[in-house]
Amino acid sequence: MSRRVADDEAASYQPPKLPKTQAERDSAKRLIVVLEGAALETVKVGRSFQLLNSSDHMTMIKKNKRDPINLRPDITHQCLLMLLDSPLNKAGMLQIFIHTRKNVLIEVHPQTRIPRVFSRFCGLMVQLLHEMSISAKGSRQKLLKVIKNPITDHLPTGCVKIATSYACEKLVRPRQFLETQCDTTRPICFIVGAVAHGKLDVAWKDDEVAISQYAMSAAGVCAKLTDAFEEVWGVH
Repeated sequence: MSRRVADDEAASYQPPKLPKTQAERDSAKRLIVVLEGAALETVKVGRSFQLLNSSDHMTMIKKNKRDPINLRPDITHQCLLMLLDSPLNKAGMLQIFIHTRKNVLIEVHPQTRIPRVFSRFCGLMVQLLHEMSISAKGSRQKLLKVIKNPITDHLPTGCVKIATSYACEKLVRPRQFLETQCDTTRPICFIVGAVAHGKLDVAWKDDEVAISQYAMSAAGVCAKLTDAFEEVWGVH
């Protein structure tokens, strides 16, 4: 049964941080989520740059014969809001990376506060992609930063990497899968497609699973994963 955090506990609450040393990265148990195939790219409109999306730039998209289904940055926005708001993140047991369709790799600090209004999120992503990092106000702490590929260089040594796919024949219940087939004392990486539909080709995965017999949104997949890890690790 869950309980509310007492006032003295709230006062001593420490914001989540990323592991600093290699030993911490390799041993600290946490869920690592890689949002794969994210549609984050900028386009010049007049004198300014905007985040390309199928709602605001349909004429430009059609002119360049691109598929608007693949230009949905709102999917990444929804995933980030869900993940960063989760108890798992507040407990310091979640790490997020974004890998875009344009092969840009982004590290998301757990203390990042993503704008809830989509237009503001778009502005933030344009700033990030052009300046390569976003720092906290009045601090040198980088909340969002573009880092060097490949993603595997930033994952813990020996970390198991599991892709999620509705098309996969290996259907599992997330909590049961974690308890019976994973070492939950170490970091575990799950790859979630930040796309509307379609199967992603992730060459560096170790395994692939489906966590529902129904097609789910990327944010829905993230919610099921964080919920399962919270139950296994006793986070309320």
